[in-house]
Amino acid sequence: MIRSLEQLYALVARVTRRLDQVHAGRLQCRRGCSDCCVDGLTVFQVEADYIRRHHSALLEGGVPAPAGRCAFLDDEGGCRIYEHRPYVCRTQGYPLRWTEESNSGEEVWEMRDICPLNDQGTPVVDLGAEDCWSLGPAEARLRRLQIEHARRSGSPEDDAVSERVALRALFRTSEGGSR
Repeated sequence: MIRSLEQLYALVARVTRRLDQVHAGRLQCRRGCSDCCVDGLTVFQVEADYIRRHHSALLEGGVPAPAGRCAFLDDEGGCRIYEHRPYVCRTQGYPLRWTEESNSGEEVWEMRDICPLNDQGTPVVDLGAEDCWSLGPAEARLRRLQIEHARRSGSPEDDAVSERVALRALFRTSEGGSR
């Protein structure tokens, strides 16, 4: 399961490396930029277990960042688990595109968004689809990994995709939560 998750992260890295080049002039994301690193971010259990596996010492004895900020930020706004950060953190800041459909399913709209700090240059609505992170395929793959993870751990599959883990809850301290 870990290998499959790492393969997904490698795929995300390949695409975002290209997006880094395409958008080099507009991306303000770098160490210390943490506007999108807020409390309330949640992950599937498969990603929570991946973070636990790689950062057990931090989770057991470390202190989460103050409420309002992602629990994994350090005092300078850097990510303490950057190499093992979850999917949601790997695609933040890029121009995003996704589709939404009407209740009847008869109409489909393409939606786009970008971090306000990165919203200079070509308007996001004018970018080619290949120059945006397309929401959907990676999330579907992550969802399948979560279902497989639940199946292997004996959890009900129906609950597998609805139950999410708050990043702050991964910390053992009373300030962060407990498992």
